[in-house]
Amino acid sequence: MELKATSMGKRLAQHPYNRVRLLAAGVEVSGDRHEYLIPFNQLMDITCKRGMVWGELEFQLPEGKVVRLHGTEWQETQRFFHYLQQAWQQWSQEMSDVSAEVLTALEQEILTFTQQDRWLKRSELSAVKESIRRQFSALPLPLARLEAFDNCRALWQFCQQWLEQGETAIRQRNREWTTKVINEYHDFFSTVETTPLNLSQCEAVVNGEDALLVLAGAGSGKTSVLVARAGWLLKRKLSQPDQILLLAFGRQAADEMNERIQARLGESAIQARTFHALAMHIIREGSNKQPVISKLESDSKARRQLLIDTWREQCNSKKAQASGWRQWLQDEMEWDVAEGPFWQDDKLAQRLASRLERWLGLMRMHGGAQAAMIEDVPEEIRENFSKRIKLMAPLLKAWKSALKEEGAVDFSGLIHQAIAILEKGRFISPWKDILVDEFQDISPQRAALLTALRKQNKRTSLFAVGDDWQAIYRFSGAEMSLTTAFHHYFGEGDRCVLDTTYRFNDRIGEIANRFVQQNPHQLRKPLNSLSKGNKKSVTLLPQDQLEPLLNKLSGYAKPDERVLLLARYHHLRPEILEKAKTRWPKLQIDFMTIHASKGQQADFVIVLGLHEGRDGFPAQTRESIMEEGLLPQPEDFPDAEERRLAYVAITRARQQVWMMFDKEQPSVFVEHFRELGVPQSRKA
Repeated sequence: MELKATSMGKRLAQHPYNRVRLLAAGVEVSGDRHEYLIPFNQLMDITCKRGMVWGELEFQLPEGKVVRLHGTEWQETQRFFHYLQQAWQQWSQEMSDVSAEVLTALEQEILTFTQQDRWLKRSELSAVKESIRRQFSALPLPLARLEAFDNCRALWQFCQQWLEQGETAIRQRNREWTTKVINEYHDFFSTVETTPLNLSQCEAVVNGEDALLVLAGAGSGKTSVLVARAGWLLKRKLSQPDQILLLAFGRQAADEMNERIQARLGESAIQARTFHALAMHIIREGSNKQPVISKLESDSKARRQLLIDTWREQCNSKKAQASGWRQWLQDEMEWDVAEGPFWQDDKLAQRLASRLERWLGLMRMHGGAQAAMIEDVPEEIRENFSKRIKLMAPLLKAWKSALKEEGAVDFSGLIHQAIAILEKGRFISPWKDILVDEFQDISPQRAALLTALRKQNKRTSLFAVGDDWQAIYRFSGAEMSLTTAFHHYFGEGDRCVLDTTYRFNDRIGEIANRFVQQNPHQLRKPLNSLSKGNKKSVTLLPQDQLEPLLNKLSGYAKPDERVLLLARYHHLRPEILEKAKTRWPKLQIDFMTIHASKGQQADFVIVLGLHEGRDGFPAQTRESIMEEGLLPQPEDFPDAEERRLAYVAITRARQQVWMMFDKEQPSVFVEHFRELGVPQSRKA
């Protein structure tokens, strides 16, 4: 059937289309020079209008496009429109039945997915959305018309909701499943640890995302959650014991984890390892070689002696080296360097030794060639950084030669070798689940090892527990952005927060939390306490009141209650402690640096050294260009890491904290604490 414009209508309309022909499942609109085929599956609507004399047909297409035919005789236009409308609607009804079948199958697919008795991952939601898009593209009707058909409307709306609001839908469904499963496994969550897990801990344990970061404040039960997570994987048969890998940052922490796993789960096949032990295992299995760790890694005296001897030999034999080192020490380090052979000065050499260790360690951790190290630093320090790298190059060469002679590797080399073996596919990872403790202490090198493991086995999930408020090891290469931007580095997943502390009272928690969160870059998280404190739970006290304070404590502290003295540096250990064993024989007193106190707790904590100056708190030391080039960039907030160090110190206490300050030169932190409402006492 065909409709043509009249001769007069064609001449007056001056339109490219002047005739239309009805096809089996579409129409063909054409003119003398143009032709347009419109299948019914692209047709959104048809309208018939009457002008002054002639008729007009309008065909509406997707994206608001319109094709019009002008100048047709009105009665013929009506008759053609009637047949066309009837044919199009009949076709549409047939196609709606086909569409309903497709949408019904798609609805069933989504329901089958959501009704599984497990956590639904965000990565799986992406697959569901892709399936919806694929099925939509296979429908014979334009998507915008589906709501017009009773047999398609509800199905279409259901599928469209999952496509547009899938994140919300899957969160709601996972919340419902989490509530159900926590109730169902109430006995497990009540007995897996010595005390029942709270709601936020349970929610973290059952979360099944591929990459999950559990932010856990001080005393909130990080280790309990890791142990329970391992138990949950076994309980639900999600993994076998030998498919679970636990990682800690030190041998002692790994041993404690193993003891806890054995005690709580009775499972010896799950073994916590350090990153270095993991690297050794990968090298041993992937190359049939047994790597030997250099004695220099455990013998600090020999390590420093090697570096100082090499440094002295370089300065003694090469004028350029001696001149370069003199300039470095005088201009940048601001040290007093004697005229003549300054490298023979034992005091200066011992002072430099620890820094040589540190710079060498950072260079080894980088792992790249010297040119790559230089290329990676900001342009404004590149020239000076290049000079420092060239001065350190002979020490790096001597270190590598010592390792070669010993037939051994250092810790950095160990991890680099393990990554290389994984990238070459010479080690097949057996682990489905990697559980990492104290994740805020991770370095880019260790993160690269995790990434290589997960790349090698794409089924591997990462469950990390950490606290960006306790990130205090930047000086050794730890990079906090790996925690704060976790999903950027480790893929799509989720984040949970443990919101209850079992250690300190609410007053200690309030002061510590508000102090660290004055830095707007710290991740916000609640940390509620189960016990009540009072206004004097945190107190500022002049440092000359230390002895009276210990006298007072000896009067009421119980024999099993610990008193922990903390300082920014080890050399700030008070002389008064030399007589503590006899002066206060029943007072359990320990001293350590704040860095060393991570993981410790005590009933009473005394924070020493809140004064200004080079060995003050916050530290006033200036970074060397080597550190500036090889360490992560400092945060854009004054004393950001030192604030976190203060947070660590305060949150070691269960009952009470005293912060000892210098009345003549008080630390800037003293005023910050006063602003937070911390009371100041004149006497203990």
